[in-house]
This record gives sequence, C-alpha cells and structure tokens, in this order.
Amino acid sequence: MDFYFKEFEHRKPPEPVPHSMSRELLYQYLATCNLTLGLWYLWWRWSFALNYDAMWFAFPLAFAESCAFVGSVLFTFNLWKTKDEPKRPPPHTIDECVSDDSPEGGDTRPISIDVFFPTYDEEPELVRLSIQDAQKIRYPYDIEIKIFILDDGKRPDMAALAQEMGVEYITRENNVGFKAGNLRNALEQTYGDFIVICDADTRPFPTILENTIGYFRDPDVAWVQTPQWFFDLPEGERLPKWLNRKVGRFGAMLGRGIERFYGPVTLGEDPYVNDPQMFYDVIQRRRNWVNASFCCGAGSIHRREAVMEAALRSYSEQISKEHREVEKQIRKITKEKSVDSEVSDNLRQEIIFDTEFTPYKFHVSEDIYTSIVLHSDTERNWRSVQHPEVESKMLSPQDLQTWTVQRFKYSGGSIDIFMNDNPILRKGMDWKQKMMYGASFWSNLSAVWNIIFLLCPIIYFLTSIAPVSAYDVTFYLHFIPFVLTAELAMMVGTWGVSGYKGKTNFLSFFPVNMRALWTVLRGRKISFPTTPKERQTGTFGKLVIPQKIIFGLSLFSMGFAWFSYLTGAFGNYSLGGLIFNSFWTVNNMMAMWGMIAAAYWSPPPTDKEQEQQESEELEYGI
Repeated sequence: MDFYFKEFEHRKPPEPVPHSMSRELLYQYLATCNLTLGLWYLWWRWSFALNYDAMWFAFPLAFAESCAFVGSVLFTFNLWKTKDEPKRPPPHTIDECVSDDSPEGGDTRPISIDVFFPTYDEEPELVRLSIQDAQKIRYPYDIEIKIFILDDGKRPDMAALAQEMGVEYITRENNVGFKAGNLRNALEQTYGDFIVICDADTRPFPTILENTIGYFRDPDVAWVQTPQWFFDLPEGERLPKWLNRKVGRFGAMLGRGIERFYGPVTLGEDPYVNDPQMFYDVIQRRRNWVNASFCCGAGSIHRREAVMEAALRSYSEQISKEHREVEKQIRKITKEKSVDSEVSDNLRQEIIFDTEFTPYKFHVSEDIYTSIVLHSDTERNWRSVQHPEVESKMLSPQDLQTWTVQRFKYSGGSIDIFMNDNPILRKGMDWKQKMMYGASFWSNLSAVWNIIFLLCPIIYFLTSIAPVSAYDVTFYLHFIPFVLTAELAMMVGTWGVSGYKGKTNFLSFFPVNMRALWTVLRGRKISFPTTPKERQTGTFGKLVIPQKIIFGLSLFSMGFAWFSYLTGAFGNYSLGGLIFNSFWTVNNMMAMWGMIAAAYWSPPPTDKEQEQQESEELEYGI
C-alpha cells in the first residue's frame, strides 16, 4: 500500500527545550507582575469602568474577562517551574522495580513487557509498520517482550498479519467499552510486569524501554508518559513556489520579491495546528514537580500492578456510589431513616453482580480518568512521570473533519469528567494537583467566554455602544500594562516552542468546544469514533460556517463603524474606541481565517505528481 507519509520517514523529532534557571526566574517575575496587574485591572473594571447605561453589554464582557483571568492564573501555575524526573539506569531484573516488602522482592527473573496495539478498522499494512518498529525495541539486559495486536474488528487479514509477523493476536466477541474494553480484554489474557500502550499507527523507537523503564526503579511510579510526535505534519510551501503553481513564472518572481522585502513566507505549514510540542514539552513536563502529569494513551508505559489497583479502587467507589443512591431512593419511598441491614447487604450483592470490573474506565477519556484515580489514591501514593524525550512517532489528522472529530472527543471527554466526577472535589489529591487538573478542565470551558470576546467588538461597531465607561487614557493605563506583561510572560515561559498558532487556534475552536459542552449538559454520551489515518477527500467548508459568520460580521461591522465615524452618518463613536476595537477585531479575524483556510487546505503535489501534471499539460497543449 502506498502511504502518503513515506516521504516523511527521514524526519527527526525535536529535542526537548533545555531548562534554564535564569529564564525560569524571569518568567516567574513577569508572571507575578502580570497577575498583579490583572487583579488591579479587574478591580478597576468592576468598580469604575462598567457602562451602567448598557449593563446588558458591560456585564458579560467583565464576566468573560474574569473567567479568562482565572484561566491565566491556572496556566501561570502550570508553567511555574520545570523539574524533570532524574533519569535512572535500566533495571536488570524485576526485583529492582518493586519495594522490599513486595512478593516479588528478591525475584531475579527478567522483566516482562507487553506491547499493546489496539485496532479497529485501520489498514493491516499500517499496523505492519508499527509492529516492525516494535520488533526493533532493544534493552541492555535479558527481557521478555511480547507484542499483541488487539483487534476489535475481528478481521481475518489482521489475524493473518499477526501470524506472519510472529506476534500475538487477541480479539473478542463484542466491542463493549470500545478501546478501554479492548485493553481490559487484553489485560485479562496477559501477564507482563509493564504495559506499553500504543495506537495502531504508533511507531515506537528502539530506545523506548531503555530510556523509560529506569523510572520504575521507584516502586511508586505507576506510569511514564512519553511525548507524542506527529512526523507527518505538513512543512508548507514557500510563497514563490506556491505562486508559481497558481499563476506561473510571473507569480514566482512576485513571490521572491515579497520575500526579499518581508522575509521567508511559508503557506500551509501545520494547517490544523497539530504539533503537540507545546502540550508535552511545556504543559505536561511542568506538571512533574507536583506529580500531576496525566496519561495521554499512546506512547505510555504502565505498571500492571497500578492499573489493576486503579481498577479495584474505581470498582469499589462505583459500587458504594450506586449503593448510596439506591438506599436514598428506598428511604424516600418508605419514609424510613435507614434501610434494614439485611436488605442493604442483599442490595450491595446485587450491585456487585451487575457492575462490570474494568481496569480501564469505559470512557472516551479513559487515560485521564485512570490518572485521576491513581493520583487520588492516598493509601498507595502513586506517582507519574512525563519523560521529556520523544520515543515514538505517529500520524496526525490530515483534514479538518478528522481533526474536528478528534478535538470533539478530547474536549467532550474532559468536560464530562469535570461535570460528573470532578477531580477538584475528589478526596486524595493535594491542592497543587487539583490546580493542575483544574487548568486542563477550565480551558475546555473557554468557549463560553471566547464567544463573548468574539462578539463584543462586532456589537460596538454596529451600535456605537461601549461595554466600558470610556475608551480614555485611564482605560489604556490599566489595560496595556496587563496585556503587555501577559505577552512577555508567555513568550519567556514558552521559550523555544511556537505559541501564536496555538493561541489563535484556541480562539477559533469555539464551535467544537461549545458543541461538546452542550452534549455533556444534555446528558448525552461522547462517542468513541476511531481517528481515520488517511486524508478524507474534499473540502470541509460546512464545518467552519460559525467562523465564516464571525469573520464576515467582523469585517462588515468594522467597515460600517469607520464609515459612520468619518461621515457622521450614524452613532456616537470615539476614535479611541474605534482604534481599540479594530485591533481586537483584526486579531479575531486572523484567528478565524486560520481555521477557514484549514477547511480548504490540501497538500501540495509531490515532485512526482507535479512532473506528471506538467507532462499532461504539454501533451494536451494546455
């Protein structure tokens, strides 16, 4: 099978951003200044800068600014410091990975590893590439490595592939629990000390075990997450080459002239902002110091004991919760203060019989759910480690439809946990861990205030009504220092990792985010679709209709307001208000444009395809 990503096989992953204590201290200083200025700004906004003649407009904006500031506080705490877990040499035997009082203490047998590749409808040839790389995994000492294809598609060609490549094949009669159920089924039939979780397209590097198993010398380490790296991200096309394809030689000359003045211009580089370096190298890595980096599925290594203990704890909690709820209903019906002990015992037995025991929560975000259970275990005090180096490569969503499905699943899963089993209210975690989890969940609620930020300048332009008391010098004296220090702190705090695209993507993400929130609020379940590994054909303009509406309204309203101001035809605009809201609107439009352009993006033709196209044009005289 001819895969599109074969031309990217030569790519190498980025190195982790080196830690700098001086840069970290500078970030902490700037972030502290920013939060102080933010509190000052919000105090002034609520106390003196509301437009009391238009509270219907003023209050939502002040509310949105307050919500965004809460997010800034959480994000600042997340980025506060970097403290990588010290690397330790790979253990020789299993007794080096357990406590002295463990039944396996003193056991000098080699470590056993199970490598899981859950699959449902992915191409067998794609899985073949993953298995081939997994078979190259090395370790400096004797070790037992077993590779398993976990086929929820029950496909004969996948079973044949497993037999051909000499790996194990596991399937089941149903698809209960989807991926989580697939993993549970495999755990019941395997026995490795540690489990490497992969996706069907995960291509582990030979070093994945020798660089990570050493962390498990600490018997309290439950899992190690390695960064996910998408090796197929589009590199984009330089402006002269793109113009040459579109309009010919004159376009190429024009493109070179623009670049000579402006510098290199690349179009179509990572159009869906899939690069996960910001998440793994900055956000996750800086959670190590409070033991709050969570599992993200593919590329993670788990201690089997921890997975099973999390399952037992969740099982017990679920039974107790259902038992309390049923007893509450019985007391309500019978008007009794308590339920008879014999009835209560029988009731618990029935619940135990009806409740399924599962090592992985049957949830669209089973990885973060398991992380929460283990981090809140006060008896065992499990730890997690975010490993800084990339140890595998995988494929990214190649079209907006696939990207939307994936983001909806991630956002909906997080919101569902926040609404129904909020870790902030859960016993067992300390306040630092709750702050870190809170940062993740709060960001998934951002569509609520991002919509307000998108609509406010449009409303001002169309009505000339300001949400603040005045766009005067006092306003700018409070606003500009807050924004400038925020940008400086962000720049220093994420040094070495590009962040602008991520910020604009975060703003333009609002329709998917809002849909996920609405789905959870209605009590609907978030579905478990697999992410397609091939680009879906066509364009996806329908998916960005909300962004198009915002872009169009922003452009029209800004033109209308400036025309009205210059001609005096309508409204009571101030020059300060027009300038401020114009900058605001341009920023919003740039964010929307990135998502709109992504809907119509298609990869440029390869050199071979370009040559074929040119030969056809010559043949037909085009």
